[in-house]
Amino acid sequence: MTAGNNGADTPENDDPFAYLYRSEGGQDGAPGSAGDGAAARQPGVPRTSYNQVRAVGQRQYGQQAQQQVTYGQQNASYAAPETLPGGERTRTVPAAGRGGHEPRRRNGLLIGAVAVVAVVCIGIGVAMLTNNRGDKNSGNAGKPGPTAAESVKPDKPTSKPKPGELPKEDAGSLRLDGGASTAKDIPGARSSGGTYVAGMNTPGASTTWTVDVEKAGQYKLYVGYGVPGKDANLTLNVNGKADSRPINLGNFAHAPEGAWDKGWTKTWSLVQLNQGTNTIKLSCESGNQCDANLDQIWLARP
Repeated sequence: MTAGNNGADTPENDDPFAYLYRSEGGQDGAPGSAGDGAAARQPGVPRTSYNQVRAVGQRQYGQQAQQQVTYGQQNASYAAPETLPGGERTRTVPAAGRGGHEPRRRNGLLIGAVAVVAVVCIGIGVAMLTNNRGDKNSGNAGKPGPTAAESVKPDKPTSKPKPGELPKEDAGSLRLDGGASTAKDIPGARSSGGTYVAGMNTPGASTTWTVDVEKAGQYKLYVGYGVPGKDANLTLNVNGKADSRPINLGNFAHAPEGAWDKGWTKTWSLVQLNQGTNTIKLSCESGNQCDANLDQIWLARP
C-alpha cells in the first residue's frame, strides 16, 4: 500500500506476482507498453505490478551488473602470455613446498647423510690400521724402554772373529766398573771413533772382557794404552784368579811427562785360558800405579 493507493479494488487485483502472467500498459510501442519502460501511473487505478516485464537476458541491474558483464567479457577474451606471439616462454612451475625449495632441502639432507657415512667409514679404517699395528707391537707390551746405558751403542759393535783369527775388542765396549768410564778428548787412541777407557786411576776401577777361545792353552794378552810420560801398571785377573805379577804399562813411547797424546803404546802378558768362555779383568788395586787410559785389548798366539 502507498500514499496514492489505499488498496486494490479487488483482492486478486493486488497480486504482486501478476507481472508474470499479464502485461502492463499498451502494446507496440504505445505508452505504457513493455518496450516503453514503466507505464504512467493513473490516479485511482490500482497498482498491478512492482516490476516491468522484460525478456530473459534484457534486464539490466544497474552499473554493477554492467561492470560484471564487462568483466566477464574481458575474462572471455583473456589469453595467457605464452600463447601470444613474442610472449614469454613457458615457465617451470616450482615444486610443491615452501617457496619451491623443498627439493634443495632434500638434496642438502642427502649430501649431509653421505658425508656422515664417509666420515664413519674413514674412522673405522683408521681404527683397524691402528689395531693391526698394535698387534704387531704387542710382543713389546709391558717391557720397559731402554735405559740410558742400553741406548748408547759402542762405536764399533762386537763381532766374532773369522775362523783362524783371535778376538780383538775396543776397550770402550767392555764392562766398566768402579768409576771407569769412556772418553775421547785425548787424540791418538787407536780404537773406533777415538773412544777409550778413562778413570782407571781410582781404586776399584776395572775393565772386564768376556772372551771365547776354541782351544785351551796359553795366549798372549795385548793391551793398548796411553800414559802421561810415566810408567803405570794394573792387576791382571783371569777367570777369577789374580796374577801375582801386575801387567806392565810402561812409558814405552817415551812421551814427555804430561803428554797424554804422545804416550799411546801397547804391552802384553801371557795368560792361561780355558776352551770356551773366559773372563779377563784389569783393575786398579792397592799397590798399583793406575794412571793410564786403555784403548784396545786382543789375544795372540805365543
